[in-house]
Amino acid sequence: MPIVKYNPFAGFEDFPTGLRVFEDTVNRLLSDQGSARPWAPAVDILETENELVLKADIPGVEMKDVDIQIENGTLTLKGERKFERDEKNKGFHRMERSYGSFVRYFTLPETVDTEHVHAEYNGGVLTVTLPKKEIAKPKFIKVQVSNN
Repeated sequence: MPIVKYNPFAGFEDFPTGLRVFEDTVNRLLSDQGSARPWAPAVDILETENELVLKADIPGVEMKDVDIQIENGTLTLKGERKFERDEKNKGFHRMERSYGSFVRYFTLPETVDTEHVHAEYNGGVLTVTLPKKEIAKPKFIKVQVSNN
């Protein structure tokens, strides 16, 4: 099966010229390979009963190039994917992966215990585990029903 470039505007050929200008502008911004464009890793955030878990896709980034900070209720994830210049590989046909610095900011709820945050990196995925404070964890109370 051949690889086909996704076109989000397929099927809108009959729309007015204004949409066509918008489409051309967006396509030019997204496909401009000559400029250094910023990138941000994709992130999933899930919540369990006891913690928030943030998973960021950062393949090709070495952990020495990643900085994780928590300050004033904000988690900052900074890093850099370096482009390896190899004299033998001058003839790129296509370069779609982004390189350079990235930064992501996440506002943390007050229920996060910032003293016990930990992170691990495995298979190109950075996992930051943010445990909840004891007071934020759900408590189950059994209610007695009386039969009067």
